[in-house]
Amino acid sequence: MKIIAESEQSIYCDITAPCFLLLSENEINFIRKSKTMVYFRKGENLTKQGTFASFILFIVDGIVKQYIEGDLNKNYNLRLYKTGEFIGLSAIYNENRFNYSSVAITDTHAFLIEKEAMLNILENNALFASKIMKAYCSQNNFLFNALRNVIYKQMNGKIADALLYLDKETYNSSSVFPYLSRKDLAEFAGTSVESAVKTLKNFEKENIIKLEEKNIVLLDKEKLEEISKRG
Repeated sequence: MKIIAESEQSIYCDITAPCFLLLSENEINFIRKSKTMVYFRKGENLTKQGTFASFILFIVDGIVKQYIEGDLNKNYNLRLYKTGEFIGLSAIYNENRFNYSSVAITDTHAFLIEKEAMLNILENNALFASKIMKAYCSQNNFLFNALRNVIYKQMNGKIADALLYLDKETYNSSSVFPYLSRKDLAEFAGTSVESAVKTLKNFEKENIIKLEEKNIVLLDKEKLEEISKRG
């Protein structure tokens, strides 16, 4: 992790994401004074499960994986965060500690915004608060669906869901699969690496997907959706 000085921030200093367009000039200046630009190298943690949450993060550029750390080095991947998204919104009001970890999948630039500064803006700008609330509710809905899939679906359904979700995610207009290992995929599906690899090979034999080293190409999305629905 590297803190970027104001003098180095020439291409990253402007707060131009759509949600920030709802702020007044004074509010934007307030956020600027309350933020720190940080560069995370690939593989570095942005948040650590159980640590004190004094800030939220805004992804300026990069891909970040959010996950829950389990026992015996077993993790469960929740979702990917990309450019223009917030991490740690739950910390603004009730959570004093991060209840998940997040790690950079690619080199990532992010704003660390002081929690109290963000709270001040939310309490005084209803339109901005509504935008943030919608984002938070969307994140919650995603987590509930992910939990339901892990609890109720069989192996094929879990892998199909993970493939369909990751296929929708892009970075710089490219597939995210090359940035992910088979272990990452298995942890998105909530299964072992061995089971995930075996299922992927079965899907390839059935011409549902094509494996190209780390990349995965979905050849028959309708079939995957059918498998997902069957669970």
